[in-house]
Amino acid sequence: MSSGYRGVTIAGIAKSVRSARTSLYRRWPSTRHLVAYAVLSTLGGEPAPDLGSLRRDLRGAVDTLRRAFSGPLGRALPGLVADMSHDPALARMIRQKVLAPRRASIRNAFLRGMARGEIRRGTDVEVLIDLLIAPCYFRVLLRQGALSRAFVDSVVERVLRAAGPHEV
Repeated sequence: MSSGYRGVTIAGIAKSVRSARTSLYRRWPSTRHLVAYAVLSTLGGEPAPDLGSLRRDLRGAVDTLRRAFSGPLGRALPGLVADMSHDPALARMIRQKVLAPRRASIRNAFLRGMARGEIRRGTDVEVLIDLLIAPCYFRVLLRQGALSRAFVDSVVERVLRAAGPHEV
């Protein structure tokens, strides 16, 4: 995906990996399927496993974005998002196969944190998820600064402060 989503073709991938197109088509019936698989492979499936504290869980989850967006996916993401707006099947696939499982993992981390008293009960977890991951997408999509480890830590700390167990 180094040339962006629009440049991805089964034929091009087959050539770069020295494989027959037919063998790729057996595994991925379309370029969309292959791209969704590549995005999922790059991001990983469980971004927020239980590491014992909400802070560690969230740092791990956001750090998966930092690592993934530092490579070809980060360069291809603007084109992929643009194409998702014109290709409902691609958008649906990315939402179902990539975004929904990632959100579920992060949601579970927040719910564990709530159960441990690390954040207030009744906090809108969906908003917290958006507050946590949106800055990363913003930086990558609009080329507004680097995704450093310090930035990731700063975002996590601000989200935790906003949702902390005591009113701020």
